[in-house]
Amino acid sequence: MDLVGSPREGEVIEVGKKGKRYSPRFQFQVVLEVLKGDRDAVEIARVYDLHPTTVARWKREFLENGAEVFGKNSTVAQYEKKIREMERLLGRKEVEIALLHNFMDGSS
Repeated sequence: MDLVGSPREGEVIEVGKKGKRYSPRFQFQVVLEVLKGDRDAVEIARVYDLHPTTVARWKREFLENGAEVFGKNSTVAQYEKKIREMERLLGRKEVEIALLHNFMDGSS
């Protein structure tokens, strides 16, 4: 899984005012290489033409959020709850509209 050299095509997602954005797969591969411990983070950063701070941030984020890989992501759960609530409200509005249509048809 070791990559050698700078990121390949498709690994840099976007280059803009805030710098380069790398694919999650590339970030994961770099972090795994750091965690293996064969080389230190500064050396790995140099090999991939990355700033050592970037590699350290990716590692920290991975270690902080790694548990979410095995559990349900709380953000996703929040959005799913919001979707269920909106679907329920939509159903209620559809019933109200149907009742109003029936009322309007019956009054003429």
